[in-house]
Amino acid sequence: MSKPSFTRHEIREKALQALFPLDFNVDLTKQDAISYALELDNQEIISEDGEEFVPTYLDLLVGGVCDRKAEIDEVVKKHLGNNWSITRIAKMDLIILRMAIFEMFYVGDVPNTVALDEAIELAKKYSDDRSRKFVNGVLANVMKDIDSK
Repeated sequence: MSKPSFTRHEIREKALQALFPLDFNVDLTKQDAISYALELDNQEIISEDGEEFVPTYLDLLVGGVCDRKAEIDEVVKKHLGNNWSITRIAKMDLIILRMAIFEMFYVGDVPNTVALDEAIELAKKYSDDRSRKFVNGVLANVMKDIDSK
């Protein structure tokens, strides 16, 4: 059985689908969340022995966001407007922000503009227009900060 191949865009979508329930369910393991996300539309990637193919980048993204959630959230807080708190951000938008910030800070082969564009695409698909603009604004400020260092 050949391993399925996912584009990085599809992997980011799977990461979002894995990270979302992880944010609510403290008993859920990273592996279970990834398995759930992979099985959503891809029953064919489960081999006959029940083992599934987990793309390395998916594991990196989900694991990295989980491991560094506190420091990523500090970056988010730093770039929110005065009347905003992290608890006001819709969960989906917050997870999209966390993924993009993780890529900007910790993934060397993803240009910041790509992380930003991908986040906007995810916000377009999973949130609304206001969310897309919000995500864009926060991440554009994070990028300015990174570029000025």
